[in-house]
Amino acid sequence: MQFAPRPQAAGPLAAPSPRRHSRIRRNLMTGAFLVPAAAVTFGVVLVPLAQALWTSLHRYTLTSPGHPFIGLANYAAALRSPDFWQAIGRTAYFTLASTGMELVLGLLIALLLNQRFAGRGLLRALILIPWALPTMVNGMMWRWIYNPDYGALNALLTQLGLLKDYKAWLGTPLLAMNMVIVADVWKMTPLVALLLLANLQTIPGELYEAASMDGAGTWQRFWSITIPYLRPGILVSLVLRTIEAFKVFDIVYIMTRGGPANGTQTIAYYTYTEAITSLQFGRGAALSYLVALFIALMSLVYFRLLREEGSL
Repeated sequence: MQFAPRPQAAGPLAAPSPRRHSRIRRNLMTGAFLVPAAAVTFGVVLVPLAQALWTSLHRYTLTSPGHPFIGLANYAAALRSPDFWQAIGRTAYFTLASTGMELVLGLLIALLLNQRFAGRGLLRALILIPWALPTMVNGMMWRWIYNPDYGALNALLTQLGLLKDYKAWLGTPLLAMNMVIVADVWKMTPLVALLLLANLQTIPGELYEAASMDGAGTWQRFWSITIPYLRPGILVSLVLRTIEAFKVFDIVYIMTRGGPANGTQTIAYYTYTEAITSLQFGRGAALSYLVALFIALMSLVYFRLLREEGSL
């Protein structure tokens, strides 16, 4: 009598199958590729964050040897400072004004570029030039345009008869802030227009044709079809621009250095003056974390709106 060979039971000593061996090798290779990125993230992001947190809890200045631990005193001092809340107010004004104008202008430009006309492709490329310029170049360019002695803006307005004498556009606090906002809007509006244009091109043309057949006019089609479809793109633009505008620093530093009379001193520039100019590193680190907290709260609100819209 012959007996069939007994099948070997799979156990810990059994050789892995080729499929399992391939999966293990793929996972190891994926991990090997992720190690450099994780190391860079840890070294460039996490370590500085931990160092800044440690600094914010100490009296860290060049004149205090030993850097004694003071807990949340730096945070309390920042929240009690009138300069802090004035900087927050100026930053909120800059954020609301620049973001609002960028949305309106970006929507108008996106609607224009969504139409069919000769040279549309060239115009789409040209409209991105302001956004492609480095912020330092943009700030210096507008600083020259606003120059009270030889600026192009004064020359243009006087030649058109709209201005009798040359004006110091960066000479008073409120006017200087508005001029900085104009420079920021000129640079960042193309980004908003590009985002909204991409959203516009996802709207089916059949909807406009059906609405036209039903007798809907241009404004009715705009409010009943275009705006509802654009709401996700508008919210995404709001998220990106609000976060960037709230932490604005570079264009303020280049154009006005926070002046005149601290009229353009945003919260990011105020943090810079506390940490670098005044050498109050502990207070500057605390201000940085407070700014990050404000941005995180705004982001949570926007992400909640995006989730309700179904964009996330």
